[in-house]
Amino acid sequence: MNIQDLTALILTLAVILTYFNYLYIRMQPTIAVMFSALSISFLIIILGKLGFNLFETEITSVFEQIDFHALLINGMLSFLLFAGALQLDITDFIKNKWEIGILATFGTIVSMFLIAGLTYYSLKLIGIPLDFVYCLLFGALISPTDPIATLAMCKEIKAPKDLSATIAGESLFNDGVGIVLFITIAAFAINGEPITLTKAVLLFIRESFGGILFGMVLGFIGNLLLRPLDDYKIEILVTLVLVAGGYDLAQHLHVSGPLAMVIAGMVIGKKIQTTPHIKSRRQLLEFWEVIDEILNAILFLLIGFELLLIQFNQAYLLALVAAIIIILLVRWIIVAIPFSLFKLIHRHNPHTIKIMTWGGLRGGLAVALALAIPFGEHRNIILTMTYGVVIFSILVQGMTIKPLISASKRKAVIKN
Repeated sequence: MNIQDLTALILTLAVILTYFNYLYIRMQPTIAVMFSALSISFLIIILGKLGFNLFETEITSVFEQIDFHALLINGMLSFLLFAGALQLDITDFIKNKWEIGILATFGTIVSMFLIAGLTYYSLKLIGIPLDFVYCLLFGALISPTDPIATLAMCKEIKAPKDLSATIAGESLFNDGVGIVLFITIAAFAINGEPITLTKAVLLFIRESFGGILFGMVLGFIGNLLLRPLDDYKIEILVTLVLVAGGYDLAQHLHVSGPLAMVIAGMVIGKKIQTTPHIKSRRQLLEFWEVIDEILNAILFLLIGFELLLIQFNQAYLLALVAAIIIILLVRWIIVAIPFSLFKLIHRHNPHTIKIMTWGGLRGGLAVALALAIPFGEHRNIILTMTYGVVIFSILVQGMTIKPLISASKRKAVIKN
């Protein structure tokens, strides 16, 4: 199957499932698409067990042609992050800067070590040997909350404004920290390069602060170019080039492309909200909303079909369950401790800790990083745990976070 056939197949499937969900199911679109893809994958696997191996082989071979890591990291991620950030209010982020900053940096680092330690000893009890450095690698890729999944959730949950800003802000910024941690540990685990504190700090500063600074420059240039325009077609072209070219340039400069896209999107979005050209700017935002919907549908479709490419066994399933419990426990710890201190300074929603714990979704970014690990037994177990956490996170946590928030609001009303 050539690239044209493959693209047409994926896009057609994503749109059909989205269309069917809109007419009959009415679930959150990304969750519905992934659930449908998972259901199809399970059906294909069951048919394979019953002897229809040709069907399973043919479908699997189609999705084996897709380099999920390259497609997401080097292709879709820049457009998804920019589209999501474009619609956010930068004022709310500034208001909650300490919560976002501490969770995105210290929270991610502490989470990585806690997850690594608990995973190491849990796997030993199950009887799966995994070097501690690979447990650290797993902790690094799974600790950040996924910005794509979280932004999609924030559109739907209708949480209090400050709480939504904190959840979204943390997910947008902690992926930069997580990727830096992953790159540093992977260099040692895979290539045998020594890890030093100085090297790690310098890498973090270059990637994170460099990405933020570069994003501000891109945002300033974007606003400068958009200012004299009152034609949405030209505005769309300008922003498309800004995202595609800016992300590619960020990679060549060795700064965080994801952080650059987030900052650029927020800076341009803030300006758009105060623009005099109301009609053209609204059309620009609508275009990026469509891009966001299409790419999200494709991404979550591919996550569902990745099930066909993952090797499972009974011991791995036990490890998967342990990983889910560990991630939720560690998430509660890194949220509960700082927010218990934050409430001494200013008031927060009384249900913030449990909502942020349950709302810390993991998604395609974690799977993409796990797929970047070279083939081997350590890759299989890490990929299985990662995939299991992502599926649980999006389907179970993603589908129940909105009722949890509604219940919290009702309890708040009753108490008052």
